[in-house]
Amino acid sequence: MKKVAFKTLGCRLNQYETDAIASQFQDNGFKLVPFDKEADVYVINSCTVTHQSDHKSRNFISQANRKNPDSVLVVTGCMANNAKNELEGRDEINYVVENDHKSSVFSLVEAHYNGEIFHPSKLNYDLFSYGSTDKGFHTRSMVKIQDGCDNFCTFCIIPSVRGRAVSRPIQDILENVKSVIAKGAKEVVLTGVNIGRYEYENFKFDDVVEQILELDGDFRLRISSIEPDGFGDKFLGLLNHPKMTPHLHLCLQSGSDPILLQMRRMYSIKKFMEIANKIRSYRPDFNITTDIIIGFPGESDQDFEATCNIIKELQFGHVHAFKYSIRKGTRAERMQSQVDERIKTQRSEVLREIADDVKFQYRNGFIDKEQIVLVEKTDGENAKGYGEHYVPVEFKGFKLKKNHFYRVKIKNITTDTEPVLIGEQVK
Repeated sequence: MKKVAFKTLGCRLNQYETDAIASQFQDNGFKLVPFDKEADVYVINSCTVTHQSDHKSRNFISQANRKNPDSVLVVTGCMANNAKNELEGRDEINYVVENDHKSSVFSLVEAHYNGEIFHPSKLNYDLFSYGSTDKGFHTRSMVKIQDGCDNFCTFCIIPSVRGRAVSRPIQDILENVKSVIAKGAKEVVLTGVNIGRYEYENFKFDDVVEQILELDGDFRLRISSIEPDGFGDKFLGLLNHPKMTPHLHLCLQSGSDPILLQMRRMYSIKKFMEIANKIRSYRPDFNITTDIIIGFPGESDQDFEATCNIIKELQFGHVHAFKYSIRKGTRAERMQSQVDERIKTQRSEVLREIADDVKFQYRNGFIDKEQIVLVEKTDGENAKGYGEHYVPVEFKGFKLKKNHFYRVKIKNITTDTEPVLIGEQVK
């Protein structure tokens, strides 16, 4: 039995695609092993959003080669598009597979072992033919509904490496969801690059969500990440549905309108606040998480202060903050007033301290309340998983099983950097 190892960097969409590819390998007789172990095949699903992402990808390429120089090493994902010539020039990499052909990674490796050596550009072109994720790395089952983006934010290279927006036929989505539910999935996560802009024939994003929520089965639905300009009142109304999880990752990027304008974001701070407040009017404990870019060109102390203030005001459940990184070919690369790296670092420390404090306050509010936890790991008496608000929970119980829902009374919270809710199963 040949062994295969995966390393995934970046977004939920990459995680979904890795899960599907890993399932395909296992369905065809490969044994899945950790990336730091010796394997016959290494697959690196890369990210190129920042310089740090590129650096990590290069390190994992070197790590795989050290573990087994004779392995088949495949590099795919966004860095494979953005730095294709560089990667194809590295002797240790067997195949560089761009995003358009990623779904055929297993076919490429299978052909390799059959002595059929061909260029990845000859692979099947299909953004949605990934198949099942039931043997992947996550208990939650991700379903891809869209790929690519037409927004062209000035800092973002994704339209260049993922292409223009493409939406999956709604019937294919519904069949995919019904299939994973039939296989035992308890939580379905909709993923894509810009899912709020889903459009196929006469169907919009809220139509997809509505039809999934109407499907039979004991499952809950989660949205991976969405732009604040990508939905309307119909979708907001669906947040009250009993199968919909009370969590949205709304991408803010900055708390300053002048910076949002420079970023070419399609909303104002006022609009973002209106959306957040409307969501919280449905459910005050609704978990809103976000992304923040620190040190975008021209960001002043006042702009940064505005970002810190909105984090405090909206009480985000989690803030994914990262320093702005120049990406070649983007408009922001040519902008004046690039922020000094030392200032970015200083601001990062300030913002992360604020974000950590807000996160702890938000999660602390769940003490003496209940969460419906989907178990991801358990020894039968102790379990770890996520509640419906997408907050990590550890609890004790009786004959606990993976991929099952349990009602948990929250008793305490850890004081770690990543605070975890501690509770007991409600009998």
